[in-house]
Formats: sequence, structure tokens, C-alpha cells
Amino acid sequence: MIYSRYIKRLLSIIFSLIIIIVLSPIMLITALLIRIKLGSPVMFVQERIGYREKPFKLRKFRTMTDKRDEKGNLLPDKERKTKFGNILRKTSLDELPSMINVLKGDMAIIGPRPLLPAYLDLYNEEQHKRHNVRPGFTCIASVEGRNSIPWVERLKMDTYYAEHVSFLLDVKIAFKTIGVVLLRKGAPDASESSRESIYTALKK
Repeated sequence: MIYSRYIKRLLSIIFSLIIIIVLSPIMLITALLIRIKLGSPVMFVQERIGYREKPFKLRKFRTMTDKRDEKGNLLPDKERKTKFGNILRKTSLDELPSMINVLKGDMAIIGPRPLLPAYLDLYNEEQHKRHNVRPGFTCIASVEGRNSIPWVERLKMDTYYAEHVSFLLDVKIAFKTIGVVLLRKGAPDASESSRESIYTALKK
């Protein structure tokens, strides 16, 4: 399809550039506040799986401290969370640096959310299809309930999207995303409990 092969990528480039330019003051202020409240580095970089199951480095603003135990190991996520970090998550400000990934071509504005490499071996044949499109900044699950949706259902939504990419569907998701962000509904949770829930769901 012409849209999914050419137009979608062009639109992702255009909108990611607009977002980076328009929101650069907010991104700068956010980075400075993170440096003051959470320390350095201000950016969180983690390997995720992208288009055709190729890994890439996802960029986000840091939302947790780097507190460690006596042996130098990072403490559990719940002990490193802060009120400031929770605000970044609820407002989705922590996600803004991933627009760099969109601009580079690692991601699209809309597509299945990129997940950790550790889950790859747990997907069934249908779930692997989520990687037939570029991962996205937002997706169907993000606008239909986010964390309230069981992981198996989220992955079904990802597969559906990968098999039904269209301009109208992307427009619908984009407008719903604006409403979700403004209302601060179901902000993504990267806590251990969230990671454990996907492991449990995929192993069934």
C-alpha cells in the first residue's frame, strides 16, 4: 500500500520535526529540572525491538533515581520512583525524546509500542506480526485504556494495527492520543509489576 510504504514515513518525519521544534523549550526545561532533581544523565536509553525485529536504542527522559544497595546494584523500581518522575510519566513528557527515534526511522508516530528484547522468545506466531511495522510513539492500546488492558489484548491490538495500517486509522489514533494526554489517562508504567505482568501473560 502506498500510504504504509511511503506516505506514513514522510508524515512521521514532518510531525516529529514539528514536535521537536515547537516543544524544544519544554524539552530543555524538562531536561534542566531532571538534572536538578534526579541528577545526571537526564536521558534514559534502553534497547528495544523495532521494525522486522531489529533492536534499536530508545530515548526517553529519565524518571527515576539511581539509588543502589551496598553492593552497588540498582534498587527495585518502586524504591527509585519520585513524585517528579511520576509527573513526567503522567504528562508523557518523558516520552518526548523518542521523537528523535521517529526522525531517525527507528519508530513512527503511530505503531505498536516498542518492547524489550527479553519478550521476543515468548511471542507466538501472531504476536510476532506486531514487528511488521515500525513501532510507534502512540498506538491503539495507548488510546483505548493503556494499563487497564491486559497484555494479551494489547498484543492483539498491535497485530490488528500491523495488518490494517491506513491513513484514517492513524488519524483516529492521533486525535485520541491528544485527548488521552490532555486528560492524563493511564500513563505508561515501567515498574517491575508491569514487566512481570507481561512475562506472566506471554508464558501462559
